[in-house]
Amino acid sequence: MSLIIDCHGHYTTAPKALENWRNAQIAGIKDPASMPKVADLKISDDELRESIELNQLRLMKERGSDITIFSPRASFMAHHIGDFQVSSTWAAICNELCYRVAQLFPDHFIPAAMLPQSPGVDPASCIPELEKCVKEYGNVGINLNPDPSGGHWTSPPLTDKAWYPIFEKMVEYDIPAMIHVSTSCNACFHTTGAHYINADTTAVMQLIQGDLFADFPELRFIIPHGGGAVPYHWGRYRGLAQEMKKPLLKDHLLNNVFFDTCVYHQPGIDLLTKVIPVDNILFASEMIGAVRGIDPETGNYYDDTKRYIESSTIVVGDDRHKIYEANARRVFPRMDAQLKLKGR
Repeated sequence: MSLIIDCHGHYTTAPKALENWRNAQIAGIKDPASMPKVADLKISDDELRESIELNQLRLMKERGSDITIFSPRASFMAHHIGDFQVSSTWAAICNELCYRVAQLFPDHFIPAAMLPQSPGVDPASCIPELEKCVKEYGNVGINLNPDPSGGHWTSPPLTDKAWYPIFEKMVEYDIPAMIHVSTSCNACFHTTGAHYINADTTAVMQLIQGDLFADFPELRFIIPHGGGAVPYHWGRYRGLAQEMKKPLLKDHLLNNVFFDTCVYHQPGIDLLTKVIPVDNILFASEMIGAVRGIDPETGNYYDDTKRYIESSTIVVGDDRHKIYEANARRVFPRMDAQLKLKGR
């Protein structure tokens, strides 16, 4: 029987004290005298337990998932706010909380890190936090924001050598990155309905245009939210790659790029699993995330994505094991190693 590994979870239910501290930090950008100290934030283990037991863990048990790769709330990353020091302090706080959750619930949560990115700042500045999270916290992956500007896209494409220091560390530590933007501060782009999906699609197109994996053949990216528009327009991307004289997408991308199942209706999951090879799909829900309501057509939560896999006539037999467990162990080898140490 497969472990059900959810590769896309965020700490969206953190105690209110975290948001209050962040608001004080943002206020302190204009009034440095009021900038809070890290020590001012006090969240007890009991508060962490309550925030998880009543929310993520309860739903995991109800829906039948076993393990969540758990990272800070994506919309809270807000890399466009303040400078690198602001982002660095904020990332360290959020990463520590996810580590503490994983320590309190070691059978159910494994941490992944946000990076202290900041617009116009060399991505190499993120390496100390990345190293700390891998070495001290046991993080098995990172979230990488391709647009720290928050919807204005001022950073170079992911294939640019400016990103290479992070990619070198990813290869060194054998960790993948989920390509995940944060809050949009551009009124043209709704954060979760447009900016997230735009970014997923944009990242894949950047990878098609470049030859990043020739330089980093072991690099692994997860494109969340089912890959944005990419599976739906797979023929377009195959055709564009062909016109650019690129290799077939199965050779150009699919040794290194994976898609999650954060797609919130059955036809969407069916399309994803028809178009994208099963070896490139990882189970995920991003539950208590962008879409938290109940679908009136089914009576079930939109983000209860396990139901869609279980109802699929396309994903059957061993293919379900690949999506639920085997692919995640392959893409997150540090998680695989941790699980094996526990006999799982």
